[in-house]
Amino acid sequence: MITLYTAATPNGWKISVMLEEMGVEYQVHPVNFAEHEQKGSAYLALNPNGRIPTIVDHEADDFVVFESGAIMVYLAEKHQQLMPADARGRSEVLQWLMFQMSGVGPMMGQANVFYRYFPEKIPTAIERYQNEVKRLFGVLDQRLEHHPYLAGDYSIADIAHWCWVHTHNWSGVELAPFTHLKRWNDQIGQRPAVQRGINIPGKASKADIKKAGQQLIK
Repeated sequence: MITLYTAATPNGWKISVMLEEMGVEYQVHPVNFAEHEQKGSAYLALNPNGRIPTIVDHEADDFVVFESGAIMVYLAEKHQQLMPADARGRSEVLQWLMFQMSGVGPMMGQANVFYRYFPEKIPTAIERYQNEVKRLFGVLDQRLEHHPYLAGDYSIADIAHWCWVHTHNWSGVELAPFTHLKRWNDQIGQRPAVQRGINIPGKASKADIKKAGQQLIK
């Protein structure tokens, strides 16, 4: 059994989607941003960074894993799903996972902050981060022109990217110009496990999303 500490954000969805895809039994502990639960001593004892998601693997002596990418690798290797076992295939998946962790997530996150949340609208900052998101989308689009998925078969790399890419409107970036990325986005969005996973821990209201985003500028 896994306990998943999460909230309705792209990084949180990565893990709930993955767990749904793998069919692993888990329970959900929604982290209450409004009450700053992620900064409380009990949660910080699990995740010193005070962010979501975090898992506790009760089958492994309550082993704790934080950081979404690290959680995905841990679960994929433990359950031998969604990542190849051979060195080359594993490396390809990890390359694209790191691309999401270091590029797509942070740049979309900054675009969200300046486009949606920052109290002062700074056009140069909004343009800078939206343009970087578009550049990264272009890299993904080029990759997907000749590949159905980012790294061989459907993998944690696809899940990690999709959980961010499908929120493109929140960053103020259109997906239509990136035809191959749009095809991939639409295809993955139709998977039943993905649809279940993004409803964990429950559909977020606009107020919830706003509160989550505001944490990024505190």
